[in-house]
Amino acid sequence: MNFPDHLKYTKDHEWIRVEEGNAFIGITDFAQSELGDIVYVDISTVGQTLQKESVFGTVEAVKTVSDLFIPVSGKILEINPKLNDNPEIVNKDPYGEGWMVKISIDNPAELNELLDVKGYGNLVGG
Repeated sequence: MNFPDHLKYTKDHEWIRVEEGNAFIGITDFAQSELGDIVYVDISTVGQTLQKESVFGTVEAVKTVSDLFIPVSGKILEINPKLNDNPEIVNKDPYGEGWMVKISIDNPAELNELLDVKGYGNLVGG
């Protein structure tokens, strides 16, 4: 399993990468491998401000649908446009091209409550 050390993680298997006051969010390599082949990503929360751990969308794999939880409070600014036609990029590149949403962070202190790479590795046994 691949868990980049510059990211923060949630117990629900999302990752977050902060860039210039905004953040990109996606699901971890562990999550995409557990889900299997991803066939659809449904996110209809653009423009909404959500509280930490709220559902911001769903990801659908061949055999299951899973909720996506926002790691920190913030406003959904953008959805990765590549997911519409190519949801499988989440399987191929979960930390790069497979990001799901870009948000503005309301409370940067919430980042301190997330797992680092060691904590996430311990959670998933990696």
